[in-house]
Amino acid sequence: MATSQNEKVREFLTCVICQELYTDPCTLRCDHTFCRKCVTGYIQTRPDAVQSKTIPCAFCRQDTKVPNPSRPVEEWAGQIKPSIIIQGLIDTQESATTTAVDGTNKNCSLCDRLGETTPGTSWCPECEEALCGRCAKIHRVSSGSRDNGFCDLSGEVKVKKRRKVMCQEHRSEQVKYLCLDCNKSLCQSCCVVYHRKCDSVVTISSQMTRIKLWLSRKVNGLKKKLFGKSKKIEKQKSRVSEIKANIASVKKHIRSTTNRLVEHIKHKEKKMLDELDAKTDTHISQVRAAIKLEEIETQMYRQHCEFTDQALVSGCEMDMYDAYQAWESGAVELGDVRDTDTADTWRIDDIRFTPDTDNVQHILDDLQLGKIDVTYQTGSCRKSSPVMLDTTDSRVEGDVGKPDLHDVTVLLVNGIQTCVVTDFPNKCVKSFYIGNNHPCHSRLPLDDSPYGVTQLKENQVMVALPDSSQIVTVEVTPDLVLLSTITTSKEYFSLAVLSPSSLAAGTLDCVDILDMAGHVLRSLSTHNNKTPLVHVCKHQGQHTRV
Repeated sequence: MATSQNEKVREFLTCVICQELYTDPCTLRCDHTFCRKCVTGYIQTRPDAVQSKTIPCAFCRQDTKVPNPSRPVEEWAGQIKPSIIIQGLIDTQESATTTAVDGTNKNCSLCDRLGETTPGTSWCPECEEALCGRCAKIHRVSSGSRDNGFCDLSGEVKVKKRRKVMCQEHRSEQVKYLCLDCNKSLCQSCCVVYHRKCDSVVTISSQMTRIKLWLSRKVNGLKKKLFGKSKKIEKQKSRVSEIKANIASVKKHIRSTTNRLVEHIKHKEKKMLDELDAKTDTHISQVRAAIKLEEIETQMYRQHCEFTDQALVSGCEMDMYDAYQAWESGAVELGDVRDTDTADTWRIDDIRFTPDTDNVQHILDDLQLGKIDVTYQTGSCRKSSPVMLDTTDSRVEGDVGKPDLHDVTVLLVNGIQTCVVTDFPNKCVKSFYIGNNHPCHSRLPLDDSPYGVTQLKENQVMVALPDSSQIVTVEVTPDLVLLSTITTSKEYFSLAVLSPSSLAAGTLDCVDILDMAGHVLRSLSTHNNKTPLVHVCKHQGQHTRV
C-alpha cells in the first residue's frame, strides 16, 4: 500500500514533457508545473510563442505573459517563480528513496507492508525495493521478477537506481520495447494496441549491444574531431603570437619609412635655408657696397661744395674760374655718370618666400608611405599543418596488385562526403565514403590505367587515361558509374575543368585547352624543350605533378 502511494505521489511529481521528476519546477499561470529547462525547450519549438512573447502551456495550451520579454528567450523561463512546495515534495521523495537504498533504513519493503520489520539483504533495481532473504527467494522464482538483477545490501555498497521511463499514454506502464519499423519506444499496451502489424518489435534490452556499439563509434568519431579541434586551437593560439610579432615588425617598418621621409623633408628644408642664407649674404654685400660708394660720392660732393664756397667767398677771379672749369668739365657729375653706366648691373632688390601650398598639399594627399597587404586563407590552402584524423585502406576486393593512387578529389554527394581516387596499376577508379555508419567503397574497372581526376559537376568527375589517349566521365552516386568516353589526340596526365564547356589538360610538354568533345582549342607550351610545363615524378609511392 505504501509503495502504491509512493508511486501515486511520484506520478504527481513527474513532468509531462520529460517524464522525469521535476528539476527546478516552475508553475505557469494555468497552475500546471513543468521543469524550467523543459519550458525553455518547449518555447524554442513554438515560433508563434516567441513572436507573441508568451509562454504556452504544453498541457492546456494557455499562454503566460513573460514579465520581461526583452531578455533572451533562454531566460524567459527563469523569470517564472519557482514552485517551492513541489520542490519540497521532490526533496522528501528523493530523501525517502535514498534512505531506503543507501541509508540506515534497509528494511524489507514486502515485510513492511505486512507490518513486520525485517532487515533487507538484497535490492531489486527493477522494482526499487529492498528485500530480506525469504522475500528475495520468492522474488527470484516469481515469473514477473525472476529476470531482475539483485544487489547485495549487506555491506556499504551503494546501489545505482535505474531510471524508469513511463509511457506517456499508459501512465502506469513502463517503456520496455522498441519498434524498429516506426523507430519508436513503446510500452506493452502500445505494442498490442498500435503496433500489432509491425514486423520488428523488440525489447530495448536486446538492442543494447547494437546501441552501445553505435554510440561507441560515434563517441570515437567525436573524440577524433575533438582531438583535431584541440590541435587547431593550439595552432590558432600560436598564430595569435605570430600575428602580434608580425604587427610589431610592420609598425617598426612603417615608422622607419616615415622617419626616412621626414629626414628627406628636413634635408629639403636645410637646403632651402642654406640657399636663403647665401642669397641674403649676397644681398647684404651688395647693399653695403652701395652704401660705401654713396659715402665716397657724398665726400666728393662735400669737397666740391667747400671748394666752390671758398672761391665765392674769396672773390678771387682765378678761384672762381677754376671752380667754374671743374663744373664745366663734369667732374662734379661723376656720380651721376657712374649711376648711368651701372644702371644695367643686376642687383638683388628683395628676397621673399612664396610657398607652393596647393602643390605641397596635392603632394601630401598623393603621398603613399606604402600599402598594407593582407593575404587571405581558404580552407583548402591553410599554412597550418594538417592533423590526421583517420586513415582508409585503399586496397579493395578485385585488386590484383598493390594500390598506387595517382590523384584524388573529394565530392559532397547527397550529403555524403565521398573521396574519389585513381589506382594506376589496378586500372580502376575507387570511391570511399561512410554509409549507414559503416565504411563503404565502390570500384570501377577501366580499360587502361587512370592518372589525373577532376570534378566536373556536383556528382561527376573526369578521369585521364594517358596510355590510351582517352578521357572518361564517371558519375558518383557515391558509387561509381561510367557515363562516357572521349578520345584525344594526345596523352594527357592531368585535368582541370575551366567552365561547363572547356577544360585544361596537361601533357609532359604542354597544356591544352579542350572542349568537351576532346578537340584542342588552344595550346600552351614552353619556348624551349628543356623545361616541361608538367613534370611527373615518383617518390616513395607518391606522384607529383608540377
